[in-house]
Parts: sequence; structure tokens; C-alpha cells
Amino acid sequence: MTCGEMHDNEFGIPLLGDKFPEIEVQTTQGVLKLPDVFKGKWFVLFSHPADFTPVCTTEFVAFQKRAERFRKMNCELIGLSVDQVFSHIKWIEWIKDNLDIEISFPVIADQGNLARRMGMIHPGKGSNTVRAVFIVDPSSVLRAMIYYPQEVGRSIDEVLRAVEALQISDERKVSMPEGWPRNELIGDEVIIPTPKDAKTAMARKKGAGCYDWWFCHKKLGGKV
Repeated sequence: MTCGEMHDNEFGIPLLGDKFPEIEVQTTQGVLKLPDVFKGKWFVLFSHPADFTPVCTTEFVAFQKRAERFRKMNCELIGLSVDQVFSHIKWIEWIKDNLDIEISFPVIADQGNLARRMGMIHPGKGSNTVRAVFIVDPSSVLRAMIYYPQEVGRSIDEVLRAVEALQISDERKVSMPEGWPRNELIGDEVIIPTPKDAKTAMARKKGAGCYDWWFCHKKLGGKV
């Protein structure tokens, strides 16, 4: 196995930096080829344990209400569970008829192929998929993973935050503090990369916006 290939373990979890596997999937919007269908875009793949369940319904509603915010960040959404496609379709119809929310993103009807390759099926939880989130960049590289148990719903705002943080980090070569952009120490500022030589480190130590040479921060619009 070469660097960057997805690890082939039945119940294994992929590694950050792995390439997303090429696979055709049946969805509520027809057969799609991943990751090619999202070429040049970020995408969020998220799994849910089962259709017609309360927690999953609240998550789908939250994802849909934020779908346009994801799209404005050049990021698409795609759901997944091991339910059959007709079950997905009926559940989506139920959400529209009863909650007045129209799901616009595709939902994969997986037979276990992708779920097992991506570590979405926990051996101690039967055949249902866990609550997993995979954030994939425009180069089809896995950049972040979030796992929740079946009993606890996810925060979709945290998924949005993670996508935005990754995009800014890539573009500006900075890091984000805890809870960014509402960190308790530095608010909405970002963290400057650690110096690579002693001269720069000492200059940083005397500058504004630094707790020490290894902990400097700035507004996004400022210069490093």
C-alpha cells in the first residue's frame, strides 16, 4: 500500500490524508461516482444509523437548513446509511410532508461496501452505521473525521466551523484555536505558525500579539 491510499480494513478507520476511495454508489439522486462527482469541490459525507428515527431526522433537518451555507463555501453534502433507496425516498418525503423541509442533497443507499471501507460500521453495534462525518477537500483528500455514538446527535454548526477553518488554514497558512472564532483567549484571531529559527523566535517574543515566541496570534486581515 502506498502513502495516501485508503487502508483496506473491514472495520478499520481511514487516516487523515488518505485519498477518498473511488466507488459508485446508489443514491436518492441516481448512481453517482465518488469522489468524481464532487471534483474541484469540498464535500461532507455523513452517515446515520437508520431512516425514520428521531435523532437522525433532527440531523437531516439541521444539515438541510445549513446546506446553502455549505454551498457558499464550495462544499456539497451527501448522506449515507445501509437502508435501501426506497426507504430513503419515503423518509425524505415524510420530512417534506410533516416538517416542511425539502432535502436537497443525495443520500447513499449503501450495502456496506463504502461503510465498511470508511469505518462507519462498529462491530459492537450490529449492521447500522454510526454517526460519522468525513470532510474531503477538492483534491479528494480526507481532511477531518468526526464520530458520534448512535445515542448522541451531532452539532452541524461544528461541521460548518470545521470546513471553514480548514479552508482558511489552507489559504492563509494559519491555525485555529479552540472554539474559533469565539476562543476565550484570543477571540476570533488565528494562530501564526511557530518560527523555524532562533532569530525570528526572539523577534516574535518582543512583538505585539504574542504570549511568547511560540504562541503568537493575529487578525485574519493582518500580516504575519
